Amino acid sequence: MTNPPLIAVEGTYEEMGAELGRRTSELVERSVETYLRRFRDEAGLSGRDVLRWGGVYLDVARRYDGRIAAMLEGLAAGAGRPIEHITALNARTEMLYGTGYRDEGCTSVAVLPKHTRTGHTLLAQNWDWHPEQGPVTFLLATRDTEGFAVITLAEAGMLAKSGLNSAGLGVCANLLVSDRDTGGDGVPYHYLLRGVLQSRTMSEAHRKALDVPRISSGNLLIADAGGEAIDLEVAPGVFGTLLPQDGLITHSNHFQCALPLVDRKAATSALTLLRPTRARHLLEDAAAARTLELGDIVAALRDHYSHPDGICRHVNPEVEKGQEVASVYSVVMDLDLRDLYIAAHPPCERPYERWRLDDVFTPGAKPEVHFEREQHA
Repeated sequence: MTNPPLIAVEGTYEEMGAELGRRTSELVERSVETYLRRFRDEAGLSGRDVLRWGGVYLDVARRYDGRIAAMLEGLAAGAGRPIEHITALNARTEMLYGTGYRDEGCTSVAVLPKHTRTGHTLLAQNWDWHPEQGPVTFLLATRDTEGFAVITLAEAGMLAKSGLNSAGLGVCANLLVSDRDTGGDGVPYHYLLRGVLQSRTMSEAHRKALDVPRISSGNLLIADAGGEAIDLEVAPGVFGTLLPQDGLITHSNHFQCALPLVDRKAATSALTLLRPTRARHLLEDAAAARTLELGDIVAALRDHYSHPDGICRHVNPEVEKGQEVASVYSVVMDLDLRDLYIAAHPPCERPYERWRLDDVFTPGAKPEVHFEREQHA
């Protein structure tokens, strides 16, 4: 699999959405077809059900953040798809995991600047999901009429995953599942991710993630160029926080906070109980010496302990076809420089490409190649 293309759009939020829809219409069609099939086969949702719930999540977007709603409506118009299909895509976590859920794993890391060689805040993760979504995933860069910019990994038809913004704030995503999760009228997890990326301050990011009605669980690892990081474990009606220990936060797919809920992933998600500790073990010496570098994080994200289910996850040949999970993309961010590095599956065999947020809106912008496999195996 090759590294993802960059789609950069500018203007009002509706204009950016429309341009995004036009430029990715074929990818959006494929993504919609994939998730309509999953909605039907895994959650028992008919086409009419999807349209009905898509309408609910459109109303939610309008209440939650008008910029997100405008971009989604523009995207639907540009791609020539019903808006309800687009909003359903952006609520795919809730629609897929409300009634029966499959395995997904992600490993995230944040490092405080006092523990890095450059004195910069670093943020990273492997995104583990179905490999079939890799070809319809890309880097989305947006810059609004006030100059506020975001670069984020995004599945076609969606607006956010892991990324950073021009204020130096970044977020990484990890699936969590609890007995509190339910369908209904509330803010979907991927709206929360985009809401955080629309935030100019850490305080605003907290409000966008916490001070809202939620209907699903999820993890948001947030850090900023101001030198702080926090992990938010959110679920309907409750949330927990983790702060850095010895300059590091590591997270995967189970709750680490003592919350009044039953964790539905801890026993089944591949190696989730060890992946955060494994990442910490790989990074703690450099962090303690205050010499941790991007290359150290890349090496950790390429780790094969407990192959094929480790931090660098590979397809398990024993898993039934259509349910395979692997590290589809690996993302590393320097929040001070507003740099995002990305490698496609498998990141252990791919170089990372660096995109600078300041440069992505220049016509013909090209990434720089870093971290060849032989340098950091």
